[in-house]
Amino acid sequence: MSVDSKLYALDVDALSPTINRRAINSALKDDEALNATFIGQERAREALTFGLGINTKGYNLYVMGEPATGRFTLVKDYIERQVAQLPAPDDCCYINNFDEEREPVALKFPPGGGKAFHKDMAALIDDVLDSLPIAFDNPGYQRRRASISREFEQKYDAAIDAVERYAQANDVALYEEGGSITFSPIVNGKPLSDTEFASLTDAQREGFYTLIDELENRLSEGLLSLPTWKRENSERLRELDKKTAEQGIKPLLKVLEHKYASELGVMKYLKQLKTALVNAILVIHSEEQKEEKSDDFDKKIFLEEQFLPNVLVSNKLDDAAPVIYEPNPTYQNLFGKIEYTNIHGSVFTNYRMIQPGALHRANGGYLLLDVDQLIEQPFVWDTLKLAIKSQRLRMDLPQQDVGMVNNITLNPQPIDLNVKIVLLGSRDLYYTLQDYDDEFDELFRVLVDFDLEIPVTRQALFDFVGKVRAHLIQLGLKGITANAMCRLVEYSLRMAEHKEKLSAHFAEVIELVNEAYYFCQKSNADTLELDHLKTALSAKKRRTGRVSQTLLNDIKEGHVLIATEGKAVGKVNGLTVLDIGDTAFGTPARITSTVFAGASGVVDIEREVELGQPIHSKGVMLLNGYLGNKYAQHFPLTLSANIALEQSYGHIDGDSASLGELVALISALTEIPCLQTLAITGSINQYGEVQAVGGVNEKIEGFFDLCQHRGLTGTQGVIIPKSNAINLVLDATVIDAVKKGLFHIYTVETVDDALSILMEQEAGKISSKGRYPKNSINYHAVNRLYNIALIVNGGDGE
Repeated sequence: MSVDSKLYALDVDALSPTINRRAINSALKDDEALNATFIGQERAREALTFGLGINTKGYNLYVMGEPATGRFTLVKDYIERQVAQLPAPDDCCYINNFDEEREPVALKFPPGGGKAFHKDMAALIDDVLDSLPIAFDNPGYQRRRASISREFEQKYDAAIDAVERYAQANDVALYEEGGSITFSPIVNGKPLSDTEFASLTDAQREGFYTLIDELENRLSEGLLSLPTWKRENSERLRELDKKTAEQGIKPLLKVLEHKYASELGVMKYLKQLKTALVNAILVIHSEEQKEEKSDDFDKKIFLEEQFLPNVLVSNKLDDAAPVIYEPNPTYQNLFGKIEYTNIHGSVFTNYRMIQPGALHRANGGYLLLDVDQLIEQPFVWDTLKLAIKSQRLRMDLPQQDVGMVNNITLNPQPIDLNVKIVLLGSRDLYYTLQDYDDEFDELFRVLVDFDLEIPVTRQALFDFVGKVRAHLIQLGLKGITANAMCRLVEYSLRMAEHKEKLSAHFAEVIELVNEAYYFCQKSNADTLELDHLKTALSAKKRRTGRVSQTLLNDIKEGHVLIATEGKAVGKVNGLTVLDIGDTAFGTPARITSTVFAGASGVVDIEREVELGQPIHSKGVMLLNGYLGNKYAQHFPLTLSANIALEQSYGHIDGDSASLGELVALISALTEIPCLQTLAITGSINQYGEVQAVGGVNEKIEGFFDLCQHRGLTGTQGVIIPKSNAINLVLDATVIDAVKKGLFHIYTVETVDDALSILMEQEAGKISSKGRYPKNSINYHAVNRLYNIALIVNGGDGE
């Protein structure tokens, strides 16, 4: 008895989604749509609002979802809108610690105060350099300096004069030249030359030697206090210079002390600064007094290196709280770094060479990080957790802990940390961190979970249109036609493989818009139209279609055997989908089965040669369960059968071929031929119920392309699970062919439905007596299995 396959055929209206054009037209005219941040994602929006609003310690956020779903853009835009009313955080800077230079001091200022303090200190340095020559060129200073020097010279001269008088009384002349003193004998009122002295008698020479020794002793005794005089002179001159410098900077510091009277940290710094600045001025003055001045010495740089603050973070009064994204979260990029320079072969650093990290810039606001990259960086994850727990930001260099750096470095004062961390990562990583890191749940209490699919509500369409329009405005276009926007919505539905759900991968919609914009420019249009989208889609299909075209050509040329007409026993056209790179396409594959007497059961050839992956193998193993439950209630299930996906040379996964494999197996078992004009896809359970599969649109279009090439006859088509009807968002060419009756799409709920269509006869329902109608498909299957059981177990078959 033949079966009317039209009972299982889908209407044309069921092959594509119904799009709410009224809602789209409304959104195209409403400028309020341009402010959209989220498309759907109500759960994520609520969690984000909660996480941003609660200020309790440990309520940092983990944004969970797949890449390219627009997580980062949506979260960043949403946070920026949420924090627009929050005040800017304090400025932060490091200043020199004059008591312990290795431990720079951190100072906080109101927004803009850091730069203002830097400007004031720069002005102080300029004023000091300007007033320095005036103070030391002052006549009063010069007189006091000359007086101190004169007192020292008078003491020195008095000591020399006493020795000189004694020498002259004993006929010896005293000479002072080049800082050294010599003696020369006098004979007849005239100093002797060396020649004349040599001509004297030995007694005369010896007498003069004795006298000169006595004079030198007297000179030494007279100048015994010379080092003390020199030290006293230097100290008095240094004290004079110090007082002069103090008097010079006193009015300059008074101005700053008055301005920063309410800033305790600055006042403490200015108090320490006074002594250090005087010492620096004395060094500069000393350099100025040298006859040979050093070319490397720069007075301004010398002062700036000691007294100019290092402003790490500066904000403006009208700024909002910072929202910082660090794309490369290395240790230094996150926690800051201390730079070094080389001076005469030695490594040198100071507080002005401290550089801020992302945590410094985000302090008082929000920091966004890709956790997948974060955990790959050494030391970063543990250090970040420590900073969050302690609410203090330290700059400890991890290299020192592992012995990578042996030079002296700085130990800057820790900074108070008040930042909300937002991690963006995958689902797998979230659950991994939960399992292996005990502190993770304590520190990241708010989960923001992004859905992969968004229900098509009026609000979702409104936001979708708004986001597309906002992007078009950025591109410089005036707008988009309603037809083009409907096509974009359909494209998103197709990505989600659902008539009533948009794909959360909004980035791919934007990618299509960008590609269509290229063709829009080429046509000198200022509005994106449907034709531009169609051109972009066909161009992309051609760019990425080399592999699919090659496979189709192999079938066309007969290298891969796929029949699209006639009937065959044990052979069925299956439907497969391949994901290669950023493209997915469907291609038919022949499924074959052989059955013979034996007790091996159903053998999956792919599994035997280790090409079948676990899910595919599971699908084949279910066939034994189905056969036993359906046919072998009153005798042991005994058979040998081989099933193969012909001409497949790579790994195969998924159970979407299990329905086709079962049909091929029953065809081989009953020797009833199957239609080759149809292809089939579907997953089954042990009770013969057909379950939904993925990639149904690509699978249908893959078989359609082959049929179209060979010529549509009106008998070709595909069989899919009934539960997949909601996933149909087919290409216009397929819909048009179905409309004209040239191609058919059938849906089935059970294995019997599929058997009836492919074998063109009733499968047969079991009676109350446990028997199937005579000559039905199931009747032949039971008989064949019974006969094989008798043969294998030693009985007589029919």
